[in-house]
Amino acid sequence: MFIFLSRLGRLLVGIAVVIGVTSIIGFNTLNTVPVASHNASHGGGTGTSTLNLALLNSTDGLPHYGQQITFTVSTEATTEPHVSVACSQNGIVVYRNDAGYYASYPWPWNQTMTLSSYTWSSGAADCTASLYYFSGSKTVTLKTLSFHVYA
Repeated sequence: MFIFLSRLGRLLVGIAVVIGVTSIIGFNTLNTVPVASHNASHGGGTGTSTLNLALLNSTDGLPHYGQQITFTVSTEATTEPHVSVACSQNGIVVYRNDAGYYASYPWPWNQTMTLSSYTWSSGAADCTASLYYFSGSKTVTLKTLSFHVYA
């Protein structure tokens, strides 16, 4: 019986060590922010990429709350580019949307984005759009574009 308990004790200590090590490694992995290189020799995007805001129903050439936008994109880095948009008011994200900008994207209606959400009921916001693509399990950012949305 004592041999069993000593083996059980070693097993429990071993399990605790494995859990502790994987928790620390996993926690640090989640807090790591990937940085995409734009230099092709460093594994980042290749070629040139463009990301332009297109206003669909603006009356004054500026994006306003409640209006619709889309993007014109081009890139040599991938055949399946995506755009992610995040808008914030006073540092709090009030709008987020993602869409693919390629012919076979299965949800093309997501490419038209309405600048409002249940957490963004009115007012101006600062937005950032990111052009990116998936490379295996990684996301590679090619270009970013900041713009202001007026009330």
